[in-house]
Amino acid sequence: MFLYKIEIEMEGNSAHLILLAQTDEQAFSLVESHVARHYIKMPVLKSVAVVEKKRPEPGTGYFIAHNE
Repeated sequence: MFLYKIEIEMEGNSAHLILLAQTDEQAFSLVESHVARHYIKMPVLKSVAVVEKKRPEPGTGYFIAHNE
């Protein structure tokens, strides 16, 4: 298993998704379902990219800074 930090670019917006998956393929296949949970109308996804990939261990995490 791996902990993934995925960057998602949508029309007029971007987001990061953190998820646990067995493989890269599984991680990419889960992206749309996670995005769909947060929007009434599914946004158009322009790009989806793995930014970081780590093996989960106690204390493993990601720091995500907000752009101001």
